[in-house]
Amino acid sequence: MRKGTPEEIAQKREEIINACERLYRTMGFREITLKEIGGITSFSRPTIYNYFETKEEIFLALFQREYDRWNEELSAVLEGNERLAKAELAEKIAASLARREQLLKLLSMNNYDMEANSRLELLTAFKRSYGRSMSLVRMLLAKFCPDMSKSDIQNFIYTFFPFMFGVYPYAAVTEKQKAAMKDAGVNFFYHTVYELIYSCLIRLLGDRERVSKQKKNEARSL
Repeated sequence: MRKGTPEEIAQKREEIINACERLYRTMGFREITLKEIGGITSFSRPTIYNYFETKEEIFLALFQREYDRWNEELSAVLEGNERLAKAELAEKIAASLARREQLLKLLSMNNYDMEANSRLELLTAFKRSYGRSMSLVRMLLAKFCPDMSKSDIQNFIYTFFPFMFGVYPYAAVTEKQKAAMKDAGVNFFYHTVYELIYSCLIRLLGDRERVSKQKKNEARSL
């Protein structure tokens, strides 16, 4: 049973999430266990069960925190600008996600297992943060892209959010993967997170002039 004030409980949960985040920088999801997480916290592994029942719940909490951090950046763009051209909006959203590489890494995982092995109340809290991201993007489009209809905005959401699931594997390529691509004779041009997202956003936002210039630049680089 959890003991302490709400602030103390929140602090201990945060310590567990921080430990998971630290391990995730150098280890894969399957390699990380509750024992590993407990090993770099100030309390024993059994104590973790007072706050999280499974490893997946810890990762889900980390995932939620990443969405919350992205939401703060999206809110800052929304509230801190009176006008933005489509290219400027694309730049700001792309830059915000380039700073949230951990979010993109988590998106590339098997989210079905993470959600299936988490309690409903924790999954609901996560979905609120995820839903907030979609709402903020809708508000950004409504404010800065007045030519987009509600249908256009909805289509944007249903294209861009699934697109984000595949960004990390294309941008975070290991030397082993590069060597394999070379040996396989696959001509692959590597892009950063920012470049991939910006390119997608420009196309979705319909900035035709920018798309035309970008295609010419891409053609020159091949």
